[in-house]
Amino acid sequence: MATLETTVNGLKFKNPFIIGSGPPGTNANVIRKAFDEGWGGVVAKTISMDASKVTNVAPRYARMRAQDSKEVFGWENIELISDRPFETWLEEFDAIKQSHPDEILIASVMEEYTKERWLEMIERCQEVGVDAFELNFSCPHGLPERKMGAAMGENPNIVEEVTRWVMEVAKIPVWAKMTPNITHIADPGERALIAGADGLAAINTILSVMGVDLETLRPQPTVEGYSVPGGYSCKAVRPIALRMVMELARMMHGKYDNQTISGIGGIETGDDAAQFILLGSHTVQVCTGVMIHGYGMVKEMSESLLAFMEKHNFETIDDFRGASLPYFSTHADLVERQTKAKAEAKARREGMVQKDAQWSGDDFVAQSDKLVSND
Repeated sequence: MATLETTVNGLKFKNPFIIGSGPPGTNANVIRKAFDEGWGGVVAKTISMDASKVTNVAPRYARMRAQDSKEVFGWENIELISDRPFETWLEEFDAIKQSHPDEILIASVMEEYTKERWLEMIERCQEVGVDAFELNFSCPHGLPERKMGAAMGENPNIVEEVTRWVMEVAKIPVWAKMTPNITHIADPGERALIAGADGLAAINTILSVMGVDLETLRPQPTVEGYSVPGGYSCKAVRPIALRMVMELARMMHGKYDNQTISGIGGIETGDDAAQFILLGSHTVQVCTGVMIHGYGMVKEMSESLLAFMEKHNFETIDDFRGASLPYFSTHADLVERQTKAKAEAKARREGMVQKDAQWSGDDFVAQSDKLVSND
């Protein structure tokens, strides 16, 4: 019988579905709700040591909708990391692990380019019992002036350096969350793995401008008449996320087989999750999907993924993880394969014509012999 239970970096998940860092994991109450609904894990909203430097604005979301159905397929946000005090988060992490000791709680952390701040944050979060860390090297907007988020993640040297700082004191699994706003995502990804990260998470949101209001001529979302490029998510980004997860998985194959990938980007169904797993993901994260469909969506996703597994006789996630990777090649190779296939098909057709002609001749002789015999 198929099971969604999976062990990743030594952590036992009841299923591979994880709440991604963002509004769905913004405090202890909603994190508990996620666990109660059946999510395999939760990445809490990104925290830093000094929340007084974080000030969010409103409105901070904009949506792209299908004209006919009004279905949301693109979502932009200009929301920053958590503006709640670090001490409050420590208390809530401790309380969550007290009430849900067997659930997987992952702390998303982001700090300035200062070793002491990173070390203190990691050590203090560990003390209250979180199960893993996700290093936010990828927030595309806000705080770049403090060299945080994607301002770090776009520089492979800094990714490796900061990851090494963390690994000096980390006693639990560490995932580095990659920015998609870069030409080659495998470059910083490999540097994080070289520094000792237990896994990678990809992708974060894609830097975007949602649009311009043609009445006011102002970009969206508009705050006091002004805006800033934000992070694009939802199902529209899934093809890009799949491509980048594939690139990370191919880079890791044979070199970093003990390190893992948590796939992120437009996942809303079990079939979506299956695609990420087929391209190398060990777990999958959902954030915008939860904001649209609610925490209960995990039940339908789990049923759908199980149905896919049973259809193909897969018993565990590991049975099909990465199964589609060998089918990626080069364009030159595709040309060669297609040329060969056409030649083989032509040869088969010609062979069938010759066989049919031979059969017809033999049949004519047999019929003639029969007629002579009857005479």
